[in-house]
Amino acid sequence: MFNSQYDSKLDPKGRLVLPAKIKAAIPEANGTSLMLRMAEDKCLALYTMNEYKKLEGQIKSLSINNPEQRMLQRSFFISSVEVELDSAGRLLIPKVYQAYAGLEKEVVVVGMGTRIELWHPEKYQQNIIADPADLSNLMEKYLS
Repeated sequence: MFNSQYDSKLDPKGRLVLPAKIKAAIPEANGTSLMLRMAEDKCLALYTMNEYKKLEGQIKSLSINNPEQRMLQRSFFISSVEVELDSAGRLLIPKVYQAYAGLEKEVVVVGMGTRIELWHPEKYQQNIIADPADLSNLMEKYLS
């Protein structure tokens, strides 16, 4: 399980070093391959292969005969790419993915349970609940 947030940096070649705690949470059985996807709210989502295969299974089970479901499948698969962790724990983020998320040098790495999100710092701040009271109210609304 992935949690917490970390400040990280892209190097000039577009490589991101995963924070040690995030890297340690990736199961050894996963190997060095991860799946990177253009995700909601203009962030990138990084999945272990096991978690990605669960999501992929749901997408593949949709009907290719339904135009809306077919478009969902197409859009999902074209927005995903396999990336490899190198021996230094870095992954290369393709330029088109960097552009989609607006990633330049600073990157916020966020553990989201079963996936990791990669954010431009300003976009990240716009997509979280900063006030603990507001968070508490939403937790009461949805978790009660």
